[in-house]
Amino acid sequence: MPNTISKTDYLLYRECAKNAWMKRHRAEVYYAGELSEFEKHIIETGNEVELVARELFPTGVLVEGRDEAAQKETAAWVAAKQETIFQPIFVKDGFLAAVDILKYDAAAGRYSLYEVKASNEIDKKVHLYDLAFQVVLLRKCGLPVGGMYLVHLNKEYVRAGELDIVQLFAVDDVGEEIENMLAEVERDMLAAREYLLNDEEPKGSCGCVYKGRSNHCATFAHHNPHVPAYSVHDLNRIGSSKKKLMELVDVGVFHLHEIGDRVELNEAQQKQVQAHMEDRVLLRKDKIAEEFATLQYPLYFLDYETFPSAVPLFDGYSPYDQVPFQYSLHILEAPDAALKSVGFLYTESGDPAPALARSLASHIGPVGSVIVWYKPFEKTRNSEMAARMPDTREFFESVNARIFDLMEIFSKQHYVHKDFKGSASIKKVLPVMVPDLSYKDLDIREGGAAAQSWKKIIDRKCTVAETEKIAEDLKKYCERDTYAMYAIWRELGRLG
Repeated sequence: MPNTISKTDYLLYRECAKNAWMKRHRAEVYYAGELSEFEKHIIETGNEVELVARELFPTGVLVEGRDEAAQKETAAWVAAKQETIFQPIFVKDGFLAAVDILKYDAAAGRYSLYEVKASNEIDKKVHLYDLAFQVVLLRKCGLPVGGMYLVHLNKEYVRAGELDIVQLFAVDDVGEEIENMLAEVERDMLAAREYLLNDEEPKGSCGCVYKGRSNHCATFAHHNPHVPAYSVHDLNRIGSSKKKLMELVDVGVFHLHEIGDRVELNEAQQKQVQAHMEDRVLLRKDKIAEEFATLQYPLYFLDYETFPSAVPLFDGYSPYDQVPFQYSLHILEAPDAALKSVGFLYTESGDPAPALARSLASHIGPVGSVIVWYKPFEKTRNSEMAARMPDTREFFESVNARIFDLMEIFSKQHYVHKDFKGSASIKKVLPVMVPDLSYKDLDIREGGAAAQSWKKIIDRKCTVAETEKIAEDLKKYCERDTYAMYAIWRELGRLG
């Protein structure tokens, strides 16, 4: 249906109009980059949560597809006063929407819409507009819409035994808010239709030029060829300083060396710009030495891999609680000792945490520093495991008391290199500190891919050979993380 504007088109238009136009007219540009594992996971999670949410409505029937046949099937179910319809398709005045759940109240003679979101909370900037688009369209189609609800995961729910579908979800009545938005949304829909159906590409930059790099649209480079690949959009936390970024963009300043005194930069941003302009490392050896002086042997370089399950897989977990399924540990008993490597990967059924905790406790002794990269993550996982398994509390509290965050050497600006580009991510630091070590030779190269790979194993959808291959890839990836930490620590120690 090339001349219809879908709900997805409308939401993308609200986010970045030019990006939405490119998706419709220049798909080869819009889809030039592959979806990341994180993006794939979001899509899969949304589908999974919607399937589970349908169990709240046992009388529902499903309309499949988006074509003319699906529209006719929808019309037939509506004419028959079917109580609940999943994914009914409505088209009117050049707009199209598939409704997650449409429920008819025969006594009231009206319909209620239920939009399912795979999140713990409502995002008013997106979710309400999503639902409002549907209400506008269904009323255009002549349906008496009354109830308007957002169905999302209940973050307070803790699984205990069989999944409690009713407790798993929160159903929020947002009818009053939606009613107050409808006039605005209908105007936006008409503007979006006019904009997106125009065959002539819109001129100028897209609105993302006022956003930090992580929030740029998929076609940002196409719309903003004047913006270098490394620009003011990459300044440390610039996305949280919208006024500062706007001041730079509005005067045409995109290169770091052009900033000067136009805006007031914080210390981290100043050092980032300085390292770039002077092409030298900004080094505080005394501060690094002070940090390292707190370390006690043996040194344990620790990293977890986890799976954030929207629908809790095991008892004691809430929506999106991280399931720790793997760890890697490199151990250095003394300065001149040989480096040892141990690890754990759970591939059986059931909660991996008890077996992981037992394994970890057998390798980490009562003394010695535990070195991680970004300690809030590991410390939180440890606290969560201690809460679920009280017999492990003493061990995990001891580990948390001894954690040393190697990332802080970089986030505290003790070592600043222009090629970090304002980031303290290990993926940015490693190529600079240890250029002969990377993740490029691995089949799994980042945490999102690791989590999805593990899920394939426990879903038992792989052959034995595939399972063995994935398990080996997971071990290599997690081990690379902890060895990378060791290698960076070693290089820092050589600075003198």
